[in-house]
Amino acid sequence: MESESRAGRPRASSRETLAEAACELFLEQGYDATSVADITRRAGVSRSSFFNYFSSKSDVLWSGLDARIDKALVALAALGTHADGPAVRAALEPVVHDFAPDPLALALRNASAMGLEQELLRDTGIRHARISSAVAATARSAGVDEIRADILGSALATAVLSSLRVWAEQGAGQASLEQRFDEALHSIHDLPWG
Repeated sequence: MESESRAGRPRASSRETLAEAACELFLEQGYDATSVADITRRAGVSRSSFFNYFSSKSDVLWSGLDARIDKALVALAALGTHADGPAVRAALEPVVHDFAPDPLALALRNASAMGLEQELLRDTGIRHARISSAVAATARSAGVDEIRADILGSALATAVLSSLRVWAEQGAGQASLEQRFDEALHSIHDLPWG
């Protein structure tokens, strides 16, 4: 059974409507105080509709980035023994390319107001570990020694996530995320691939 929607809000069950409702509530009452039931009530959809799009409340923030990371991990694995610095960077660039402001960007910019500092810190660490591990595995498969592979993985994962955070915190429309990523890559240029 669908909940009654807030006055003035059209009934819809789209991912965007749910994400918008969630972000509104995170700003109004904080992340921890917002339940999935609150989000579905605000969006005017059933609980099952929420779970058609998101696996959890946290997934509202991260699902867009996670889909991009998933594609990058596939691209990294496909490089095999032919991996080198430019190929790895090319596999990671789609994570930041044409990244439109989304719930994650809003959360990064308004972390304090939404009560999300700890949540973002923890969940960013998960994404960092996924990217870092995949880059390190790619480097090892191309013959890079263990420690250097781990350092490269961590550095490149940090470049992706730091550029995203800075871009969002400074206002997503102020500079391109691609430019921020390029700046981040230049800052780690002293870490040679081979």
